[in-house]
Amino acid sequence: MASFKTVMKSGHPPTLFAAFLYFDFCFAIWVLNGAMGPFITETYKLTPAQTGFMISLPILAGALMRFPLGILAQYIGRKNAAITEMGVIMLAMAYGYLFVSSYNDVLAMGVLLGIAGASFGVALSLGSGWYPPEHKGLAMGIAGAGNSGTVLAVLFAPPLAQAYGWQTTYAFAGVVMLLPLVVMIVLAKEPPDAEHQSFKEHVSCLFTKDGWAFSLIYVITFGGFVGLSNFLPTFFYEQFAVTKVEAGRLTMLAAFMGSGIRIVGGYFADRMGGIAVLSVVLLAAIATFLSLTATPSLALTTLLFMLCFAALGAGNGALFQLVPLRWPNNTAVAGSMIGEVGALGGAILPNVMGLSKQYTGSFSYGFIGYAAFAAIVLGCLALWQRKWVGSWVGPRGKALGTAAEAEQGQLRPATA
Repeated sequence: MASFKTVMKSGHPPTLFAAFLYFDFCFAIWVLNGAMGPFITETYKLTPAQTGFMISLPILAGALMRFPLGILAQYIGRKNAAITEMGVIMLAMAYGYLFVSSYNDVLAMGVLLGIAGASFGVALSLGSGWYPPEHKGLAMGIAGAGNSGTVLAVLFAPPLAQAYGWQTTYAFAGVVMLLPLVVMIVLAKEPPDAEHQSFKEHVSCLFTKDGWAFSLIYVITFGGFVGLSNFLPTFFYEQFAVTKVEAGRLTMLAAFMGSGIRIVGGYFADRMGGIAVLSVVLLAAIATFLSLTATPSLALTTLLFMLCFAALGAGNGALFQLVPLRWPNNTAVAGSMIGEVGALGGAILPNVMGLSKQYTGSFSYGFIGYAAFAAIVLGCLALWQRKWVGSWVGPRGKALGTAAEAEQGQLRPATA
């Protein structure tokens, strides 16, 4: 088993760090409206359904922008695409500080926040592009751990909003975006794994069953992570009558688990297989979603969310161990497409939770619905892996062609 130091030496750590920081700060900005949800809801006296829609809009916009940014990155380079995106984000934050003064303005700002959510596929491909296939799961897990930006948002946005006003928080976010921008310019190098391909070849993953299979899994893992990250401040505030700042801190505990465990998920996926790890985490997610329907105490609810986020985070890392194995030459585009559909699941979740609360008086039906969908996807995964193993991936989802697999004689000839 390779040591962490050996894995890092196999690639370019400065680029990996720049990709992590880029994704981390972009993710924090992407979920700003969710972190400030209780403040915005109170300002405009929103219904639960309006709050759910307001929270979901940045997720939806970010999902729709991911694939175009992935395409752009294939032509101008991933580093240049990241630099361009961060510059546009800073302009969007200026708009939020200067011009947001109504609920409709908040919705417009939600679309602009989606620009930050488009960073996913580019960040992961940039960070992992220097690493060999057997270490891409860990590299992608490190870059993808930038979803810890949720922790930054829910930790700092509520106190800043309370002290200076929630519109001013957009200005603070725009200023701190300078840090990842400078790091990207100075440290990052464009990976050597790009190949010249036609537009049709770039988007080929859109027309494969595997692409949509990956996307459905990601609806559960990443969609659940980002959707709950955005909705939890509102959930804790309304369900347990805690303060707005306390709601952010409770959300931080869960989000921290999900972002940190993503690295662990990628690490174990490299060694045990991404399919095996995904099967375990989907079972864990189903169990925690169903447990939350009982509306336990605040302490137990927080613990369950931490376990749920840990499972979802590990699933995110495991899935993206498989992506570069399935699409080795256009990982950025494939990752953006999968991330786009997965994020759409995150956009659905706040709406489902808001509607559940408004029309039934409880959030339970939202949790039940997501658990049922996760169970269906888990069953499908058991069927999909029969075609995947030996075709483009090894047993349990490990990289094809390792010495151990060859000795065991477990590999079948790869198919086109």
